[in-house]
Amino acid sequence: MEYLDWVQWPAMLVTIAAAWMVGSEKEGRRQFGFWVFITSNLLWVIWALYSDAYALIVLQIALAAMNIRGSIKNSK
Repeated sequence: MEYLDWVQWPAMLVTIAAAWMVGSEKEGRRQFGFWVFITSNLLWVIWALYSDAYALIVLQIALAAMNIRGSIKNSK
């Protein structure tokens, strides 16, 4: 499944887009950015499973938890 090697590139682009959105002054864009970050976490986990990068999986789970927390705090 060599095509999974390419998952890291969209994961990187989605991560950059999410960081841009989370830095926005507009609450709605920030909120959406947290969900885009969660999408990037999922993409990174898919790639990490394929690449046997287990530390990256643990990192992405921790970052997803922080993104969920950030989304909740941003909603208040």
